[in-house]
Amino acid sequence: MSEKGLFSGRVSRVKEEANLVRIRVDFDNVKYVNKKDRVEFWDQHNPEYHCKGYVAGKSSEYLLLKVPDVSECVKKVTLSYGMYLQFFSKDLENNLKMGKELIEILLKKKLAISSKMMQRRRQLDSHVEKSDAVSQRFAVLRDKLESQWRDELSALEEDRLNALRNYKGLEIRINEIEFKLEKYRISDENLTLDRWSLDPRLFYKK
Repeated sequence: MSEKGLFSGRVSRVKEEANLVRIRVDFDNVKYVNKKDRVEFWDQHNPEYHCKGYVAGKSSEYLLLKVPDVSECVKKVTLSYGMYLQFFSKDLENNLKMGKELIEILLKKKLAISSKMMQRRRQLDSHVEKSDAVSQRFAVLRDKLESQWRDELSALEEDRLNALRNYKGLEIRINEIEFKLEKYRISDENLTLDRWSLDPRLFYKK
């Protein structure tokens, strides 16, 4: 009898007329006990006699056992409320064995997936580093272009101011020339026409 199939519990309720015994259990591997699993149990006062039954229902804290020969069991095993009993289930032992194999498979899958996750994590970290490098490189280029842009705008503004100063200077000079031309303008004739006010047909140069 393997220890893996052993567990303990206390009697919670007995319905002799229905051949049912409810057992309160408290062990993690109760999840591996399934309906219809065969179970045998005994008490410490008479360990040689084992009652046999199967699981009719279960919860996280209770097992409901169907015991076909419960009347005989009551004579050999103390089934009073709160009585501590020992249990053995070959099905539980087999279920634990299959569970262990399943866990090994899951651990291998977990290891494989974890390895892939680490690769993807490195790719993601590398992507962040590359993105930062690209951003930094273009930030330097942007600063350089902005500096060149400001320098060219400054040069253009200086050219505009020089052109404006030259234009204003030329404008002043041409105004001076226009003033002098007007000042020194020469008429074609020195005499001007004058009309006799009383006779519109008579004009005189004077």
